[in-house]
Amino acid sequence: MREDFINLLIQKVNETFGIMKPYMPAEEGLQRRVTESMNYSFISGGKRIRPLFMLESYRLFGGDDLSKISPFMAAIEMIHTYSLIHDDLPAMDNDDYRRGRPTNHKMFDEATAILAGDGLLNLAFETISKAMNEEDDIIVLRRMVYANSVLANKAGIYGMIGGQMVDLMMENKTDTELDTLLFIHKHKTAALIEAALMIGAIMAGADDEEIEKIEKVGDNTGLAFQIRDDILDIIGDSIKLGKSVGSDEKNDKATYVKIKGLEESQKDLESLSKEARDIVIGIAGKETFLSDLIEYLVNREK
Repeated sequence: MREDFINLLIQKVNETFGIMKPYMPAEEGLQRRVTESMNYSFISGGKRIRPLFMLESYRLFGGDDLSKISPFMAAIEMIHTYSLIHDDLPAMDNDDYRRGRPTNHKMFDEATAILAGDGLLNLAFETISKAMNEEDDIIVLRRMVYANSVLANKAGIYGMIGGQMVDLMMENKTDTELDTLLFIHKHKTAALIEAALMIGAIMAGADDEEIEKIEKVGDNTGLAFQIRDDILDIIGDSIKLGKSVGSDEKNDKATYVKIKGLEESQKDLESLSKEARDIVIGIAGKETFLSDLIEYLVNREK
């Protein structure tokens, strides 16, 4: 990872948010409370990893017209944000804080938070539909239709929602098998990362083989990201993490580390991330910001 990576990351995160900002809903009309709630969570910070992955994948495969990829960048961040709002609800993870601020249902109320999540999910596909209606180039339009189907699938019952359901079903169960845990991680976490990378490639005109390769990058990165989370819960610094460590063990939660052990988990993390980085470097012919970003995420301290 290059020495100037962190400064470059900050620049790219700011660029990404600037690209997405025009798609945020106006806080007006009798229904403005729900758009205020939507925007509250949308602008709450974070690295904007999914739209950033999408943008870098688009550029990796030669895309250069931001107007073609920007609706999808906004849409995937809307979907990710809605999932966080719903995850935090009392019926799900029941969290009071996210990124140092009150969660949506604590800042507003539970009913408004539910509607804000629903609103963001709908707005994601409204945003893409509007862009498709305005597109005159039939080749670009076909790419948009393909990209839209990928996003819908990866965010739905065969992707993120399916993973979330199985995760909830496994709560308080101490006999979760590795295959089940892998299903949760690959669907709940990796699916949207896969979608981001695939959509970037699709919109840039990548072929089927290239799209399959970049999907593999997303799968590996998502799983490595979760393994790193499990490792940090054991060896992490609570100050850097911004939360207490050891919570998984305290709650008797099934984790990758609990099943495979710390040393083996670290080896798997390194193997998964190396394969992902090697694929990206192979496509680009050199190290890129995207390959550096993967390394950064799977070796983070918080």
